[in-house]
This record gives sequence, structure tokens and C-alpha cells, in this order.
Amino acid sequence: MKYAFPDNFWWGSASSALQTEGAREGETTWDYWFAREPNRFHNGVGPQQTSTFYQQWKTDIQLLKQLNHNSFRTSISWARLIPDGIGEVNPEAVDFYNQVIDELNEQGITPFITLFHFDMPMAMQEIGGWENRDVVDAYARYAQICFDLFGDRVLHWFTFNEPIVPVEGGYLYDFHYPNVVDFRRAATVAYHTVLAHAKAVQAYRAGHYAGEIGIVLNLTPSYPRSQNPADVKAAHVADLMFNRSFLDPVLRGEYPADLVALLKSYDQLPACKPDDGFLIAEGKIDLLGINYYQPRRVKCRDSAVNPQAPFMPEWFFDSYEMPGRKMNPYRGWEIYEPGIYDILVNLRDNYGNPRCFISENGMGVENEQRFIENGQINDQYRIEFISEHLAWLHKGISEGCNCLGYHMWTFIDNWSWCNAYKNRYGFIQLDLKTQQRTIKKSGEWFAATALNNSFDRE
Repeated sequence: MKYAFPDNFWWGSASSALQTEGAREGETTWDYWFAREPNRFHNGVGPQQTSTFYQQWKTDIQLLKQLNHNSFRTSISWARLIPDGIGEVNPEAVDFYNQVIDELNEQGITPFITLFHFDMPMAMQEIGGWENRDVVDAYARYAQICFDLFGDRVLHWFTFNEPIVPVEGGYLYDFHYPNVVDFRRAATVAYHTVLAHAKAVQAYRAGHYAGEIGIVLNLTPSYPRSQNPADVKAAHVADLMFNRSFLDPVLRGEYPADLVALLKSYDQLPACKPDDGFLIAEGKIDLLGINYYQPRRVKCRDSAVNPQAPFMPEWFFDSYEMPGRKMNPYRGWEIYEPGIYDILVNLRDNYGNPRCFISENGMGVENEQRFIENGQINDQYRIEFISEHLAWLHKGISEGCNCLGYHMWTFIDNWSWCNAYKNRYGFIQLDLKTQQRTIKKSGEWFAATALNNSFDRE
């Protein structure tokens, strides 16, 4: 069967500054944490050891062109541009980002630029990070500077990438710095992130720039174990906390009433100011980026909550391991392709069918060298992963969902937070020692799909 996509469909991939560029003048939370606890990082590999995009950007953009990308998302590093978060702009960073943006446009690759992809400047974290409203204002200033510097050539802006992840990682589950386990502080970080997003959107609207502004959310559809009311309620709470806590403010301009009521009943609401509601309403977006990797399967709790334990989302549900589910064993994630369709249908039916695109989808695999044939990684598993997801995406589009493109994570094997280089995600293989780049089988398949704006599968 042939799957053809709409004209001007965005074909591309996504990456981030911290994961590709390499060392920078301004220290981030990742640099600071790695210097103190390298044992928390796979094989002790830290954020200095990246795919050297800062040096190799011209070569890499040629490779993007070879993969027939018509669009590419990366981020600006706040710490590179403004090393202390609030002071002078670094002219070398301005030169670098200008060159990257100009080269992408020159090669016919539309730049999609994210302002914040997990890389908090350490100077901002030292005054409380997103717990401090002064950091919200500093971020709004940084956003304004980016719009003024690059807004004539960047027409697709995103305030945040996966803003729920620093909340979960840094303030609930101990997998990002500052390694806090405290729900109310987590709720404050989430809330202030929404305020920061809204301030950036407000500044963008006020400046009458030529393009559009959005946000990138990792959406994990919540599936109940059964239709038993207790299981359904468990899935609803998981959805409120992990999806709708950001989805509703950016698309509807307000929080879900039942989320507010739930947190209020446990005394976990962040401190609000009188004008916050007006500001949040101003933060409605033009374009939603959707990162989809895995579903969330939940059931009602089987046991009572320990009242002495810290308040956590898991007070309301347990994870459910569905028998027979398809897994990516290297990442420990379920592969569930229809989830991408369910997300789009939910947006169409419940959120007014916003303009959106798949901004990340991908499969990390360990030790890919074992699949080398004639000097090339034959990653047929990645081709199957992408084509299955694209088939469900195509179904959504054919049923009226307003999805404009598909970006893969990622174009080249890059450094991945605490996992470093354990799992490889790229269309292009990176040899860490020599920095040599070699296109994988999936890269060739994607290049053909993008060129034809379609693919065939049985």
C-alpha cells in the first residue's frame, strides 16, 4: 500500500544545543552536575563529549540536505548566548547561530528553533531555577533577545521542549539535577514554566514578528488497564498530571479544573498571583510540537498509600504492564504505534484540531555496530518503527487531523543526558573517536520517503 502525505509536509529531524554542540562558555546544570557526580552518567560520559555540531555544523547541514530534510529543529543554548543568564550577550554565540540559521535557509531547510531544551544556565539554577519568578523574567528577556536577533529568518519558534521532563526529573523522580523529591516544588516549577512560556508568547505577539510560536510537549496517552471505574479514574489522573498540566494552558489558556481541585485538596498548589490567569490566557500557541515515544498504561492502586511517604503522582495510580506488549528492550519502553493516532484524534476532538506536527519520534538501540553490513548499519528495525508510526499518522491525517509534519529524533547519534551514548537514535552513525559520520540504512529510507513525500509498505 502507498502512503502519500499532503503537499508541503515537513520532513526532518530534531536535536538540541546541549546534546550536539559541545563545550560552551556558560555553565549549565548538566556541566555542574557531571563535574560533581560523573557516576550518574553512562560510562562517565558528560555533556562536553557531543557530536561537535559547534565545529561541524556546515558538514552536518549538508548531511541533512542529503537526507532530503526540508525542515530541522534544534535549540539555542541560553547559557551559550547569555553565559550568566541575565547579562551580556556573547557575540561568538550570535555569530554561530546566525551562520547555522543562514546555512539552513540557504540549503532549503526551514529552521525550527527551540528556546529551552533542558539546559538551565547554572547561574539561574543557583537562584532557584524555575522555582524563582526572577528566572521567569530572565527567560522572557532571553526569548526577546532571540526574537530580535534571529526572528527575521526563523519563522517557527518553540518556547520549551518537553517542559514536564525537568519537573519529573529534577523535582520528583531524581533523574535530573537538582535531584529534589518534593511535589509542591515540582508543581511550582511546572507553573512557573507555563508563566515563562506565556511571557515569551506575549513578547512574540507584541513584536509582530513574521512567523509563529508554539511549544513542544511529550504526550504519553494514558490507557487504563480496564474499563473498571477505578482504572479509568487512575488513567484520568495520570493524564491530568503528565499531559494536560501543560496541554490545557497552551491550547485553552487555562488549567483543567479537576487538576486544580485535586492538588488543592492535598495542599499542593503553587503560589499564584492575581494577574497570572490573564498571562496564562495570553500564552495560547500557533503550533504544537508533539514528541511521542511510548504510551502510559495504568491501573488503580492495589495497596494503600503510606501516609508518611512524600506526596507523589503514584498516590493515584500504579503502572500496568500489559501482557504481550511490544517492547524496545534497550530503552525499556513499550512500542505502541496507534498511540500517535490517538493523540491526534484527541487533539482534533477535544482541543479544536490545532495546527501540530510530530516533533520527535524515535528508537534508541544499544550496540548498533553488530548490524553493520558492508560498512553500513542495517537498521531495518528503525525503518519498521518509523513506517508503522507514519502509517498511523497517515490515518489521522486522512480523518481530518491537522498534522503538518514528522520529525525524527535524531539525525545523528548524539549525547543523551544520563544515558550518554548507550542507545543510538540517529539516521547517521557517529564514530565517537574519529567523529566520522556514516549514513545508516534508515537514513537512506527516510531520504527516499521525504523526496517522494510517500512510502510503500505491504
